[in-house]
Amino acid sequence: MSDAEQPQIYLISPPAFDLGSYPATLARILDAEPVACLRLALAAPEEDDLARAADALRPLCHDRDIPLVIDTHYRLVERLGLDGAHLPDGARNVRSVRKELGSDAILGAYCGASRHAGLNAGEAGADYIAFGPVTDTPLGDGTVAGAELFAWWSEMIELPVVAEGALTGDAVAQLAPVVDFFGVGHEIWAEDDPLAALRALLAPLR
Repeated sequence: MSDAEQPQIYLISPPAFDLGSYPATLARILDAEPVACLRLALAAPEEDDLARAADALRPLCHDRDIPLVIDTHYRLVERLGLDGAHLPDGARNVRSVRKELGSDAILGAYCGASRHAGLNAGEAGADYIAFGPVTDTPLGDGTVAGAELFAWWSEMIELPVVAEGALTGDAVAQLAPVVDFFGVGHEIWAEDDPLAALRALLAPLR
């Protein structure tokens, strides 16, 4: 990644949202900022809920040439007209999912703070690797994907890397030279103005 290249925005939907209002909020962000990809990360137990959400968000993304991937539920990719899937469990299922989805689908893998898992996921066919969280958080087991992991990956591995989870302005400034994407989600959706929150979070890139 050259110094002239800035990390791109990889937007992650909230785990729950109102189909009556969220699409308009999302459209405002997509029209105002250069979002590279959107992940549908809805925590819904029913396929119908995921289908309704995908139907609402898909045209917003595709009309703007932004790929839409789904978290976890890779078997719905073709059925819902999506562009790929994001797997939350490292390299475990990457090879089989790649075989099922084919070579054209986007396939990403979240690998926590494990360099080993990231390497294995890449070898198995992932298009990108996500590491995180990048700062301390009470969620999970307390493991943080530190700057040294991203620096090593950026220097040694060509596969794009996403920094996500517990992003802060300071973390964005520190990681900007060594990541390809910032995965932004919960950091902005609870705010009254998610677009303003996004811009504030990524201000170190401007």
